[in-house]
Amino acid sequence: MKIRAGYEISYDSPKPTPMILQLSVHPSRVPNLLIWDRVMLSPPILANTYHDVFGNFCHVIRAPTGRLTLSTNFIVEDSGEPDAVNLEAKQYDLEDLPVETLVFLLGSRYCETDRFTEIAWSTFGSVPKGWPLVQSICDYVHHRIQFGYQYANATKTAWDGHAQGLGVCRDFAHLAITLCRCMNIPARYCTGYLGDIGVPPDPAPMDFSAWFEAYLGGRWYTFDARHNQPRIGRILMARGRDATDVAMVTSFGPCTLASFKVITDEVK
Repeated sequence: MKIRAGYEISYDSPKPTPMILQLSVHPSRVPNLLIWDRVMLSPPILANTYHDVFGNFCHVIRAPTGRLTLSTNFIVEDSGEPDAVNLEAKQYDLEDLPVETLVFLLGSRYCETDRFTEIAWSTFGSVPKGWPLVQSICDYVHHRIQFGYQYANATKTAWDGHAQGLGVCRDFAHLAITLCRCMNIPARYCTGYLGDIGVPPDPAPMDFSAWFEAYLGGRWYTFDARHNQPRIGRILMARGRDATDVAMVTSFGPCTLASFKVITDEVK
C-alpha cells in the first residue's frame, strides 16, 4: 500500500532561538519513499543535518524572531502487513546479548528502572521468558494506564504514569520499556506516524505516535502497549532510550507551539 503522511507545525519565538528538529522519516524507511520527505521551513532558513548516535536524522536550526512553520508532505510505500509476531522469540541471557543492545537495559530520563525493580520481579517473575513476558508487560500497562490527550505532560516519567494511571502513548511506551529493562530485556523507544489503517477511524485529531521495540530472538520486535494489538502502516521517525532522545523539537530558548497538524492516510 501507499501512505501519504506529513505535518505542519508552527512555533513563535520572542528572539532567535536555536533548535534541534527530529521530524524526518528514519533512514531505514528512506528506500520506501515515493515522494521525498523534505523538511520545509518558512521563512526559509539554513539547517545543518546530521545523524545522531542512534542513527536518527536531525536538523539544527536557529529559529528567527516571530513565527516559524515546519512542514512536509510525502508518500511512502508500505508492505501493508501488521507488526510481526513471533511467539517463539526467545530472551537472551545478559552475557549473550549483542553489546550494542546493553544501553537499552539501563535506566534513562523517563524510565526509572531503579524504582521499578521490585514491582517488576514480583509481578512478572514467574512469567515464561521471551515473547510471553513482553506481552504480559504490554497487557499490564494497557490496563494500568487510561489514555487521554488531556493527560499529556512533558515531564511525566514511567513512575508518574504508573502512579497516576493516566497518560498518552509515550507514557504507555515509557512504562513498558522500564518494566522490560527491569526483566533484562533490552527495550527502546520509537516515535513516528501511525494512521487509522485497518482499524475504526479515531475522531480525535491526528498526532505522532509512540511505541517501543524489544530485543528478542536475535532482532528487534515492535510492541505497542497503548493499542496492544499488531497495527498496519507504522512509519518510523526516530529511536532512542526514551522521549528525550527523539523529541520532535528541542529548543534552547523560549518558544511557544502555535499550531500543530499531522496527517497519515492510506492512498486509495
